[in-house]
Amino acid sequence: DQLRRHLNDFVAAYNFARRLKTLKGLTPYEFICKSWTNDPQRFTLNPIQQMPGLNT
Repeated sequence: DQLRRHLNDFVAAYNFARRLKTLKGLTPYEFICKSWTNDPQRFTLNPIQQMPGLNT
């Protein structure tokens, strides 16, 4: 259970806080949102609704 919580925290930090050079300084989440804005037909779900926070 502790490992599961730790991995969830790690993945959240990586996807929402880690800026990557390969994505031109964007976080993975920012990159996905930008891609969704430019070409929403490529996606089946709205990635903006996947953002953690008060609406989860």
